[in-house]
Amino acid sequence: MLTIDVNKKLGDFSLQAKFEGTSGVTALFGPSGSGKTSIIGMVAGLMKPDRGRVTINGEVMFDSETGVDEPAYKRRIGYVFQDGRLFPHLSIAHNLDYGRWMSGANRDEKQVKHVTGLLDIAHLLRRRPGALSGGERQRVALGRALLMKPRLLLLDEPLASLDATRKSEILPYFVRLRDEIKLPMIYVSHDTNEVKALANRIVVIEAG
Repeated sequence: MLTIDVNKKLGDFSLQAKFEGTSGVTALFGPSGSGKTSIIGMVAGLMKPDRGRVTINGEVMFDSETGVDEPAYKRRIGYVFQDGRLFPHLSIAHNLDYGRWMSGANRDEKQVKHVTGLLDIAHLLRRRPGALSGGERQRVALGRALLMKPRLLLLDEPLASLDATRKSEILPYFVRLRDEIKLPMIYVSHDTNEVKALANRIVVIEAG
């Protein structure tokens, strides 16, 4: 169970969000600039709320009243950005292992085989990111996040940089992930079709 109740002032922009999420996909839906990315940034520990509380499975990540503010690297939250953010000088195998290494988790060969099979990326392991398509890079970024064994997955418009053809190729993988891995996910998007295909629940964000 994820609970979020946060306030943040960003210049003249005031952001207020309060919602809960369970297993499956909670979509943060709204236009660009409405505050969606800032919300998941506060969940991840990349941005500090002015006031509020964030908990995951009953464990407090942030609480302004008690002063709790777990650093991002201790929250065990996977984060997939719009552009994947893979390391161009590393092989796909090493990119996949980076999240696991950063989180301090032990290498689990069974999990590696399961995730690479789930995302159809096992044949890419010896390649470099520059040799991959946009859709393949996003699947690798998703695999990297999963291999750190997160308790929550944050997806910040992961299909926004792809054209319509690539979106149609990768969207089924997100559906498969939702159905096969019982992991709470927050999916940020302003695309109606993506939200309809993926979301179990929708939180509408407009102007904060």
